[in-house]
Amino acid sequence: MLPSNLKRHARYFSFIALTLGVSLACTPVNQDSSPEENKASDLARFLPAEPQGKPVVYQVFTRLFGNKNQTNTPWGSIAENGVGKFSDFTDTALQGIKQLGVTHIWYTGVPHHDVITDYVAYGISNDDPDVVKGRAGSPYAVKDYYNVNPDLADDPAQRLAEFEALIKRTHNNGMQVIIDIVPNHVARNYQSLSKPQGVKDFGQDDDTSVTYRRDNNFYYVVGEDFKVPQPLDGYQPLGGQPHPLSDGKFDESPAKWTGNGSRLAQPHFHDWYETVKVNYGVKPDGSYDFPRLPEQYLKLGIADHQAFWADKDVPDSWRKFRDITHYWLQKGVDGFRYDMAEMVPVEFWSYLNSSIKTRNPQAFLLAEVYNPSQYHNYIQLGKMDYLYDKVDFYDTLKAVMQQRQSAQKLHQVQTGIADIEPHMLHFLENHDEQRIPSDDFAGLVGGAQMGKPALVASALISRSPTLIYFGQEVGEDGSEDMGFGKPSRTTIFDYAGVPAHQRWMNNGQFDGGQLSLEERALRDYYIKVLNISAYHPAMLGQYLALPMQASFVYATQKDQAGRLQRLSYEDAARVFAFVRYTPSSSLLVISHFSEQNSVNIRLPLDTKIIENARLGSGQHVVVDLLTAEQYSLNVDGQKTVFNATLAPMQSLVIQLK
Repeated sequence: MLPSNLKRHARYFSFIALTLGVSLACTPVNQDSSPEENKASDLARFLPAEPQGKPVVYQVFTRLFGNKNQTNTPWGSIAENGVGKFSDFTDTALQGIKQLGVTHIWYTGVPHHDVITDYVAYGISNDDPDVVKGRAGSPYAVKDYYNVNPDLADDPAQRLAEFEALIKRTHNNGMQVIIDIVPNHVARNYQSLSKPQGVKDFGQDDDTSVTYRRDNNFYYVVGEDFKVPQPLDGYQPLGGQPHPLSDGKFDESPAKWTGNGSRLAQPHFHDWYETVKVNYGVKPDGSYDFPRLPEQYLKLGIADHQAFWADKDVPDSWRKFRDITHYWLQKGVDGFRYDMAEMVPVEFWSYLNSSIKTRNPQAFLLAEVYNPSQYHNYIQLGKMDYLYDKVDFYDTLKAVMQQRQSAQKLHQVQTGIADIEPHMLHFLENHDEQRIPSDDFAGLVGGAQMGKPALVASALISRSPTLIYFGQEVGEDGSEDMGFGKPSRTTIFDYAGVPAHQRWMNNGQFDGGQLSLEERALRDYYIKVLNISAYHPAMLGQYLALPMQASFVYATQKDQAGRLQRLSYEDAARVFAFVRYTPSSSLLVISHFSEQNSVNIRLPLDTKIIENARLGSGQHVVVDLLTAEQYSLNVDGQKTVFNATLAPMQSLVIQLK
């Protein structure tokens, strides 16, 4: 069930006209009307003045967003490569984000994680490069959950106040704030300088003489000291640059289990060695040391889950993360993205999320879960609002974009999660995934342009929220090799400038002034599609698959006499179509995934579609919301066929009603 009372800021009609008016103004049907009158009429009919669609989430890597520095030296320091700040999110920048139909901004990398930059003058201890990934550090090795990354502040002493001001600015610009919570692991050197009175650090009261105790926050390798992993492929911390703490050692006695579950005192180089695993009352043999939820709670609501836990004795780590999330709710944060949620028992999520929803029923709770067999548990028992739809939807769509899979497979995937589809958040990029134009993704088959039909399919097929990653909308390719990690993903470990995004940023003007024509057109395309996603009432309606048969898709060529001849065409696998509809609105959506061929389609429309659209017999003019091009639809009561020619990587979003 979708949260019914998301508070999304309504846009004025004039703003819609500004962002979409040119592209939706179609050839006037009534020649007695002025073009301006027809434009207003079209906009009023297609997109209401207030949002009636679904959430659009903009993930931004906070330290990269506002960085104007273009040096991009591998392993470069903050002085060399620069860093973005909270203050870079000006009202102008936030309005530029909101123009994409955005309702929520996920500020990635906000909690204070390990960094290499020296902040001892502010009372912050230095972090050891031997257990820090990259020059700037991993946002998923959190060092202090009660404060924020000092890199992001103009004045590190006032870093928390600066983030609170950003929360307020975001709200004033009509969007909500999401931050990361990483419950499965923390930095090896976790130490909170800012914890409220009475709060104890993770591990502060642990009995380190035993491997496991229910109220220990960590697991221990008793009798052994931690050893830094053996490096592979010539790796050196900071690329071999000198640092007083970079000596191949890190003091931890006894050693703790590593974040991904390694029980070795010396984890492997590919383990999450910069983190330690948090204990939630799961014994080393896998059995549980906490109350289990009865099966009937799958169908019970927040109040019942909250009541269940009210008198239960739970492990100490549960209470610590409850207090952390409540702290940020009090600061004005509107929701959380939970890292690797499936590595934490589902009962904990029932406990945590029911407490959050009791305080803020509109809180936006998004979880990273990759095991489809656990989707229902984490939604129904764990009370998550949304899960990543990576496995199977994203993975299948990526294969379609790479010409490795038939687009018809997407119908099968979507039908397979029909009962939970509103909860399965869709994306094409995030910080863990490859950039679309990278050679390892779609760089060799259409590049950023291949993202266009994929965006239409991903954003419009379901009632689930849509997520985009900053720079995706201008074709960022992630090709910079900045140090830790490899190109194709924009770095999350090092200081860097993000080139295509910087061209949109235009030295802090956030007006796209340096974008190429192709980049500007791509961003305009994202604006259109995402505004349909956020505003169109059909987005909360039903989904009807339109399987594409080979006989529906054909090519043409002229013979020697100049007559047009129809040829058979075996590319139905590259065309994907569906309808989204409510009793009052209908959209026909078609995406073409070939990067080379133009095709003609003759798509029969089911009587149910025509009846729902209330199209009587005869000729009707219908409009593509993406191009304003008009199409003629002949309804004869028995058989209705939609005819169109699709260019390579073209999509249509046809307003039927």
